[in-house]
Amino acid sequence: MNYINEQERRKIFEQFFILTFPKVKAFAYKILKSEDDAEDIAQDVFVKIWADAETWKNCEMHSGYIYIMVRNQVFNFLKHKSIASTYEEQLAGKYASSFQADIHDELYAKEIELLMKLTVSRMPEQRRKVFIMSRQQHMSNNEIAEKLNISIRTVERHLYLALAELKKIILFLFFFYLR
Repeated sequence: MNYINEQERRKIFEQFFILTFPKVKAFAYKILKSEDDAEDIAQDVFVKIWADAETWKNCEMHSGYIYIMVRNQVFNFLKHKSIASTYEEQLAGKYASSFQADIHDELYAKEIELLMKLTVSRMPEQRRKVFIMSRQQHMSNNEIAEKLNISIRTVERHLYLALAELKKIILFLFFFYLR
């Protein structure tokens, strides 16, 4: 092939391509059962043939050589597709389980919040007022004592009892959900 110029080389390749491409594509289609994939494989094979003069000589001299190239290209394609599919399945499984865990965590958090609100609502009135003023309104113990006209020690006692009730609920949920 070294004895011909570039223009002659292109013309010979074009004739070879026109004659052989449909056969190569049909061969790939028989294996893959996909028109698009067969077209891609055939194009890849002809790019390799064009790029390497030695390959071209083998294809011209041995008509079976090009089909071996197609078969190898198809096998590589299928192997890559299998690896990509496995990776996608693993990735999808990872995100699905992560997404599922996020949903469960969110549901548990909402349940805990609801149970805590219910627990606070069932506290004696004075204890509930002290707890809400302390935790939701961010008032100091001194401010609560002045506003409710009770001692600081009483405010501390109400907060201690309120938190003890909430801890019981949290511990119950903790052990309940771990099972």
